Amino acid sequence: MSEHAPPSQDDDDAASGEAADRTPVTTGASSVVRALENVGIEAAFGVQGGAIMPVYDALYSSDIRHVTMAHEQGAAHAADAYGVVRGEPGLCLATSGPGATNLVTGIADANMDSDAMLALTGQVPSDMVGSDAFQETDTTGVTAPITKHNYFAGDADSVGDTVGEAFALAGQGRPGPTLVDLPKDVTLGETDREPGPAETPETTAPQMEADPDDVETAAKAIEAAEKPVLLFGGGVIKGDASEEARSFAIDRGIPVVTTMPGIGSFPEDHDLCLSWAGMHGTGYANMAITHTDLLIAVGTRFDDRLTGGIDTFAPEAEVVHVDIDPAEISKNIHADYPLVGDAGRVIEQIDDAMERSPDIAEWRDQCRTWKSEYPMDYATPEDEPVKPQFVVECLDEATDDDTVVTTGVGQHQMWAAQYWTFTEPRTWVSSHGLGTMGYGLPAAIGARLAADDDRDVVCIDGDGSFLMTIQELSVAVREELDITVAVLNNEYIGMVRQWQDAFFERRRMAADYGWCPEFDKLAEAFGARGFRVDEYDEVAETIEAALDYDGPSVVDFHIDPAENVYPMVASGAPNGKFALTEDQL
Repeated sequence: MSEHAPPSQDDDDAASGEAADRTPVTTGASSVVRALENVGIEAAFGVQGGAIMPVYDALYSSDIRHVTMAHEQGAAHAADAYGVVRGEPGLCLATSGPGATNLVTGIADANMDSDAMLALTGQVPSDMVGSDAFQETDTTGVTAPITKHNYFAGDADSVGDTVGEAFALAGQGRPGPTLVDLPKDVTLGETDREPGPAETPETTAPQMEADPDDVETAAKAIEAAEKPVLLFGGGVIKGDASEEARSFAIDRGIPVVTTMPGIGSFPEDHDLCLSWAGMHGTGYANMAITHTDLLIAVGTRFDDRLTGGIDTFAPEAEVVHVDIDPAEISKNIHADYPLVGDAGRVIEQIDDAMERSPDIAEWRDQCRTWKSEYPMDYATPEDEPVKPQFVVECLDEATDDDTVVTTGVGQHQMWAAQYWTFTEPRTWVSSHGLGTMGYGLPAAIGARLAADDDRDVVCIDGDGSFLMTIQELSVAVREELDITVAVLNNEYIGMVRQWQDAFFERRRMAADYGWCPEFDKLAEAFGARGFRVDEYDEVAETIEAALDYDGPSVVDFHIDPAENVYPMVASGAPNGKFALTEDQL
């Protein structure tokens, strides 16, 4: 994964000149804001409160756009998505106690998905820490397991440098969330010290290039492979290595499978693309992984939703594993050819070391055969409710390739990943490792602020997921954000219902959401535009109307409540044993 370039001397000089024109640093809080301005922060997402109030007071005189969210969890998700789309750390703020703990889900989500994010939390004054003061929480203790690193600010003179370091560290190497806890006496404390350049400690510098001898050995293995597969994970996108990855795959003629976080790293309409693999991945992607003799994995941690049973994953393959984080090498899947380094640089190293491409015409033909044998299709009987796959395909057809798609978590997330054709990186924004319901709407808000104005932002949500953060619709209305929310409403926690039917003898406990509100009318109550769709012939024209509306719109698609997500690999089962119907589970 690419490391953010350090500021140049010219950048430092320019920043110094700009600083002279800005409100002078007089307190720790103004030093915090100056540090944010110095690293180019343009937007922040948060909720006000007592202990963080000095920082907000300093933001009053800043050009940084602050978006007040309805809940701190929404602030974290919005900052996360902003960072995903922009390729730089997003920023969220919260006060002490419940403000900080409400950020925890969003921080944990960013941590699981290696998303760069900076969280700033207020804290009670230093001399009150440990006294169980009003709204006191051990924020650094709570978030230590779910941050790349966190800090307890010590004094007004150094707090700006601490914030700058935290920002830089969030984006360095393998990205992740960082947090700075800001005691109120530190942010209120007097100082005139300008924070220095945002730098990380020398000890954190990642290894960018793999060992040349290891690269040479891996290159020979690729040349000799008869059935190689490239597996592109989220690290390809986060490392800004999609261009190198695409060029390598196309030039060498090697079929490509992605992970869910890697969606968009390789164009899904390309002949070499087998789409994404894992529990609900395509049958042909899972067949390719099952039968490959050399799996070339780039920027993936081999999580269980990808691998199924570890012992049966890619059973015939040797594994080349490229990752910037050495801790991921052989953590879950043994790497026969471990290559530690930046995704783009190591791909180029491998390419330079190869003398020829593998001779795999028959293997490519086999992959094409699997595509035809296990197509991603579905039936649309006229006497049944609207199928969710149809809705996703209509949304895709009505929008441009650079549209940003956010989702919550559940069946709707899988259908979005399966039936939207992604061709560009940083257009798929979802919760992968943590599986956080409610992610989609606040993520759409963050994505909207990060994306160019001429790009569409579409949130594909489920009724259960939408209800978890629906209050953020008020933010989209207040900020006049042009986002389109498509609720695939089956009046269930659909994935739970599907599992109960398959594995719990259809005992549907706490999965029925038949008490859902009318989302189109609720959207109108928030001040957004609301639509409802019940029939196939309403889908296309309603989508056009929702996309054309200049502001937040919500379409309540009443879909077939009996529809399930297939293919499906049962938990822990071999990838090649995917089910296409419930009877096959």
